[in-house]
Amino acid sequence: MSDDVLTYELRDNVAWLTLNRPDVYNAMNGAMTLALCEAANRCSTDPDVRAVVITGAGDQAFCAGGDVASFLENKDRIGALVQEMTMYLHAAVSRFAWMRAPVIASVNGVAAGAGLSIASFADLAIAADTATFTSAYTRIGFTPDGSSSYFLSRILGHRRAMELYLTNRVLSAEEALDWGLVNRVVPAADLGAETEALARQIAQGPTVAYGGVKKLLQMAGQDSLEGQMEREMRQIAETAQSADGREGVAAFVEKRPPVFKGA
Repeated sequence: MSDDVLTYELRDNVAWLTLNRPDVYNAMNGAMTLALCEAANRCSTDPDVRAVVITGAGDQAFCAGGDVASFLENKDRIGALVQEMTMYLHAAVSRFAWMRAPVIASVNGVAAGAGLSIASFADLAIAADTATFTSAYTRIGFTPDGSSSYFLSRILGHRRAMELYLTNRVLSAEEALDWGLVNRVVPAADLGAETEALARQIAQGPTVAYGGVKKLLQMAGQDSLEGQMEREMRQIAETAQSADGREGVAAFVEKRPPVFKGA
């Protein structure tokens, strides 16, 4: 993984991924999308990873989307370049979406384009009060990528998602909270501490059950009621017989806090 464009740190079962191109508002180039894909693979296969945080370097931007300047520099092969970048980005999104460890977006500034997509596919999102959110795709004549058309339509509904894409409206952090795009807004100075507290809480939880919740919610609405209930039955039976499930039952009966191991 290329550490110059994305840093990876694992501490206390939390994988911290930092998009690291602050001089260009953490805009994504080919190296960054590849690094994000590698990081997603690493997180999804490491049993010690029980929560993931994605944030941006610096205090101005979370991620400003694609590196538009690099598109112009490669205008003769722009289609191939964008397709390659999107291939890596989409592979990363898929890993993050289906892995058992919950993903937290810690939005420290501008979230545009692919940055908005990351905030959308994350399982939880916490934003600094100085953060802003915008689509920006149609501003340069592009259509959305990074799964935002899938997740934003689910989170915001069809009309609000369409408004963001067609008008490139910029949402403040408070508007994003009101629209349901983020779970929490905190003072910018407190974002790191608040994110760490939330990540630690998640990392100490029943990771197998969290993975099951993610799967169930991904599939909800794609099948009949009976089909979804069949998945619920299989999933709850699987978690009930897991080590964490047995520990949760024992702790409840013994009236003590559970100690989950993520297994």
